[in-house]
Amino acid sequence: MPTVTTINPIEVPKGREHEALLVWERYAEYFRRQPGYIGTSLHRSLDANARFHLVNVAQWESAEHFLAALNSDEIRKVGAGFPPEMPHYPSIYEVIRR
Repeated sequence: MPTVTTINPIEVPKGREHEALLVWERYAEYFRRQPGYIGTSLHRSLDANARFHLVNVAQWESAEHFLAALNSDEIRKVGAGFPPEMPHYPSIYEVIRR
């Protein structure tokens, strides 16, 4: 089974990066403990006018592993996710060219 990448661009209103980072840390800690998790990195745009201030990139052993972690009962205990003012657009990707 090929590994997959989840990419989650996040819109963060000016002045709310700290809040977004706290939410990200909470979820990152949860995902790190899940079967199939390989690793993650959080990227911050150097462009002050970028639509997506933060972009999370994570590697998983399979889409099934990621979806199981995303849909578990335990994740509901982690929190409500990013606030509505911080829309995010997670998706699962596979490598098709190198």
